[in-house]
Amino acid sequence: MSLSSSLHELETLILSLHPLVVIETPEEQRARGLVAAAASELDLPFFEWSMTLGLQYGQAAAAGGNPIATTLSPEGVLRHLRALDREGLYLLKDFGVHLQEPGVTRLLREVCQTFASTAASVLITGPAVDLPAELEPHATYLKLRLPDAEELREAIDALLRSLRQRLSRRLPERRSGLDRRSGARRGASPRWEGERGGQIDVALDEPQLEQLVQALRGMTLNQARQAVAYAVLEDGKLSAEDVGRITDRKARLIQDSGLLEYFPAEDNDFELGGFDRLQAWLERAHQGFSLEAARLNLAPPRGLLLAGVQGCGKSLAAKVIARRWRQPLLKLDAGRLYDKYVGESERNLRRALELAEAMEPVVLWIDEIEKAFGASAADSHDGGLSRRLQGHLLTWLQERRARVFVVATANDVFALPPELVRKGRFNEVFFVDLPTSRERREIFEIHLRRRRQQPEAFQLDDLVLASDGMTGAEIEQTVISGLYRALHEQRPLDDALLLREIDAAIPLSVSRREEVERLRSLARERFVPVSSR
Repeated sequence: MSLSSSLHELETLILSLHPLVVIETPEEQRARGLVAAAASELDLPFFEWSMTLGLQYGQAAAAGGNPIATTLSPEGVLRHLRALDREGLYLLKDFGVHLQEPGVTRLLREVCQTFASTAASVLITGPAVDLPAELEPHATYLKLRLPDAEELREAIDALLRSLRQRLSRRLPERRSGLDRRSGARRGASPRWEGERGGQIDVALDEPQLEQLVQALRGMTLNQARQAVAYAVLEDGKLSAEDVGRITDRKARLIQDSGLLEYFPAEDNDFELGGFDRLQAWLERAHQGFSLEAARLNLAPPRGLLLAGVQGCGKSLAAKVIARRWRQPLLKLDAGRLYDKYVGESERNLRRALELAEAMEPVVLWIDEIEKAFGASAADSHDGGLSRRLQGHLLTWLQERRARVFVVATANDVFALPPELVRKGRFNEVFFVDLPTSRERREIFEIHLRRRRQQPEAFQLDDLVLASDGMTGAEIEQTVISGLYRALHEQRPLDDALLLREIDAAIPLSVSRREEVERLRSLARERFVPVSSR
């Protein structure tokens, strides 16, 4: 949703006499700008309130004016609003924390009743707003999504204009200060000024600008401005090299949020052995992103569910899908969603999904989906939290319009509710079995090459035969253990060392034979295998 569509939606809510609008967002200034723009378009007076500044007319607040008397407290501003008989928009910042007080809740209900018949609206903003049940009938929510490509382009242009003006205006002062502090000879240009002193060199063609905008997707508007400003001030120019730096910055921001992990497309070098049926399906499905598919009114592919034996490549397949489609990868660890505070777990899920939508096109990998969204999780004694999370995910999977390709992985597909497995949520459900002999050969070749070994120097037929029943992860560990033993014994890695490690290992297909065989026998008949047997 672009800012223009958010503005249209807000205007519609105001004109349809909604007395209370809640805008949950960490971007307070962006929300303020939206409300101010709506007031201007509708020719309504605009007031804003904070606990430190009280209630002020919009322009007076921007200029640091005096508040309206008696409006510093939450109760005071609500009593003032209750007594009004004029139309207007009243923005209350961080007001959600005060709604736990019964008196404040009662006053706000009375304000809503007063405003219900006029074009007056109270707008509450904050990173998280939990309304008491008494206020829910009066309220409606407006989603201020993360900025889209159009808004980010406008922000980049505005930032560059602002930086050029500031650098030109403050250049002599900064240069003088640097001379005094560092002893540099007068007239020498600091590194960040660039060759033309105060001018910013934008060395981006249209495809590179598109890459820059894509690198900024998923950031708040303020985070995007800061990232671009830092890149510009570092060397006085904005170039293709800055795209990688901004991508790294975004990866750190996403990681710090604690909900998702981010794998940039350019850093994805994972390889997958076998899975020929899955790889053929991916070749066909990728056509869904083309212009030809759009002309035929075909929607892009929605996602896959990969279920099967542990350690057989489900997680690796998610990474390889992102690499083949040259899209970034987001990993959602469902266990990170849960929070001890009421409402926070659902909010965490919404934030994670909104971030994925803001970064489209992107691959979203939901790891071990059955642990948080499975049937057993929904039946747990947590006050219905798991069931609510499951319901929200199911609705999002069905109704999303953003180009987010979901790859869900599950070790026990039979723990998933039927409504999650059915067609419509995912394009296909694949079963990942123990690797075939051909796949085991490919897996050995991949892991030997990754560790600077020559696969042709080994008797792969013997290794493949000896490793029957092993998973891909177990084969990888065999190669790693063999290399450690070779280093310890100060000798090259050879077939004998690898065969010794294979013989010493007890694969999952042996240690958990009954469980693995049950899963394989049930899934073979019900789901599409990723490989030709």
